[in-house]
Amino acid sequence: MTHSSSDHDQGELALRDPDSPPSPRRESTSAFSHPSRAKHCPVLIVEDDSDLREMMAQLLTLEGFQSAAVANGKDALRYLSAGDTPNVILLDLMMPVMDGWEFRRVQQADPVLSRVPTIVLSALDQTRAHDLKPAAFLKKPLDFDRLLQLVREYCH
Repeated sequence: MTHSSSDHDQGELALRDPDSPPSPRRESTSAFSHPSRAKHCPVLIVEDDSDLREMMAQLLTLEGFQSAAVANGKDALRYLSAGDTPNVILLDLMMPVMDGWEFRRVQQADPVLSRVPTIVLSALDQTRAHDLKPAAFLKKPLDFDRLLQLVREYCH
């Protein structure tokens, strides 16, 4: 089943209060999670579209994953430098401040961070991400079932 952010009714997911502080937002397993599917698997979402970022964070949380979400590569590096190494990173390419290409250059140069599988999410053609050597590529608009399948693969 393929979804885009326009497929969802605004009332379906509670979005972040605009007056609340910006990401990183940490989500933990909630009461809505299915304990049998719950995993201790931190996922870092790096996405500048606040609605999509929030939707992915809530979806992953509802599926039992732990998620943190940031709006650009610079915020992601700040989050990662605090010692919170996720099992997988979901990375948008076209973002302000620090885009996905620059984030990947820094990530790949770091011996610890370079081992974290990175799934690139982009509306661009997959060939534009080839040099980034992502663990996987997912075209936008996102297929959320495929997204969950990929996250599960890297959170075994």
